[in-house]
Amino acid sequence: MAHVEHLKELYGLPVFHFPEASAGPADLPRPETVAWRIATGVYDAEETWGEVFARFCATVDTTEVRALVVGPWEEAYESSSSKVLEALLAARDRLPALRALFLGDLTYEEAEISWITQADVSPLLAGFPALEEFGVRGSQGLRFPALRHDALRALALESGGLPADVVRGVGASELPALEHLDLWLGTSWYGADSEAADLEPILSGDRLPNLRHLALRNSEIQDEVAAAVASAPVVARLEVLDLSMGTLGDEGAVALLGGQPLTHLKKLDLHHNYLSDPVRQRLTETLGTAGVEIDLDPDGAEEEEDEDEGTVERYVAVGE
Repeated sequence: MAHVEHLKELYGLPVFHFPEASAGPADLPRPETVAWRIATGVYDAEETWGEVFARFCATVDTTEVRALVVGPWEEAYESSSSKVLEALLAARDRLPALRALFLGDLTYEEAEISWITQADVSPLLAGFPALEEFGVRGSQGLRFPALRHDALRALALESGGLPADVVRGVGASELPALEHLDLWLGTSWYGADSEAADLEPILSGDRLPNLRHLALRNSEIQDEVAAAVASAPVVARLEVLDLSMGTLGDEGAVALLGGQPLTHLKKLDLHHNYLSDPVRQRLTETLGTAGVEIDLDPDGAEEEEDEDEGTVERYVAVGE
């Protein structure tokens, strides 16, 4: 399986890790020039995340901060992000320029993506009405009830298994400015229980009039997702369609080719797939020659044989 990495950029700004207290005095960049990563240790932390954030607020002119990256909090594999949310909301008046927030920038060495314990993140969107980019990694305990946010342009929920109620909450939300939606649907092994039908409110596009980049990826039901996308009204207004990282096979790809025209797309991302060479060739001939950039992977993913069950298994790119 592929592993996620620490963010290097957010809101077009390079990520800068706010130094630990033990590091002593340091030269810090101007507040508006970087995305500030606030983190503590997952194991045997010297400070709590709240203490690091309080020190950050006392050191940096937060009225100029435009982007925040929340890294590990102590015992993130069993303690939810609720205290992090409380600290951020308590400081919202000190963060008037904040436009981007990523919650849970952890790698597998800190906590596997399926172990990261989140909470109801909707208060953050309510508390920061000017936020334009919002991302969350990890879905254990994650809640995203239907909401309205008029400024949000990009939403990403990265997971090894996204619960159906979260998918439905996103689909029922009013996000008129949203241009970029990225959902890692995941696998039932790690909590994914949505069906293609749960995506219908998203695929209709009724509540997403400005959507231009749609990613429904890392799914164990990628063929079913592709079949649903093939006739989805929202596709006609997209520039980028991303169905990568999942178990996409010939069935899903053929459904895409047999659905509405996709030649208007700038890019179709299907990397990490289980496609046969003939279907790869059909995609290239149909879309590649029309000017669509297609990411198919040079070799795709490899099926694995379960000797005990006598079956062949496909795997998503990011699970545990």
